[in-house]
Amino acid sequence: MSSYKPHVVVVTGLSGSGKSTAIKAFEDLDYFCIDNLPVPLLGDFLSLCEKDMPDITRIALGIDIRERKFLKDYDAIFSDLENRGYVLEILFLEAEDYVVQRRYSQTRRVHPVAESESMLPAAIQHERDQLSALRARATRILDTGTLSVHQLKQFITGCYSHMKEGELLSVQVLSFGYKYGLPMEADLVIDVRFLPNPYFVEELKRCDGRSDPVRSWVLQWPAVQEFLSDYCSLVLKLLPSYIAEGKRYLTIAVGCTGGKHRSVVIADRIGENLRQNGYYINVFHRDVNLE
Repeated sequence: MSSYKPHVVVVTGLSGSGKSTAIKAFEDLDYFCIDNLPVPLLGDFLSLCEKDMPDITRIALGIDIRERKFLKDYDAIFSDLENRGYVLEILFLEAEDYVVQRRYSQTRRVHPVAESESMLPAAIQHERDQLSALRARATRILDTGTLSVHQLKQFITGCYSHMKEGELLSVQVLSFGYKYGLPMEADLVIDVRFLPNPYFVEELKRCDGRSDPVRSWVLQWPAVQEFLSDYCSLVLKLLPSYIAEGKRYLTIAVGCTGGKHRSVVIADRIGENLRQNGYYINVFHRDVNLE
């Protein structure tokens, strides 16, 4: 067996404190996530990862009072795993009683230890008492009462991301032709029909923007160079804010009349610029072959 040990974050705490949101945030950070894995199976699962799935290097486990054996067995199991060399963190989420009550009232969910809404205050206190020893063992305690969903995701990203900023957002740059309609998946749309058009140059008309002659012709104009510089600078200023809001996918659509010449060249050049600045970029030309 190899010496490889995955890093494990146990996400736990009070019901209604945001564990589901936290698990989704860990998924976005490429953690292998399991919600409510029975604690007695944890050791076997980690041994399986260590032996047969070395590509799983980061694991987030959502465990709470719904897993009844959790409170009885967790201390011995966690201690054993740490003695075996696993890096184990416990992220404990909590909120004030009135916040948890409000969240359950808004979502109309049933608390796992409350048989009716009238029993909710007592159930919250019971759960808090039951989890007090685990809270004392936690690596990090977070009160989510004043945090929005986006702020909680931002906290998880800031504390647990192993990615560079550019890897947190996948950007698709899409060229299209307005004559075929706007792409519905676009987040940002830029119209480049104001740029010089190679369609009216006879020897370029039947080529497309992926060819060197068309690319050179479009990029020769100072107006094109200035536009590219200004637009890429704007996008590069926006992307960190999208990441901070927890956005993982962004589509930038670049349109010209037919989607064959200008938009193709500009989309390629935008993609190159963003890629050089460390972002994960995919460029797709939707309409380049339609004429």
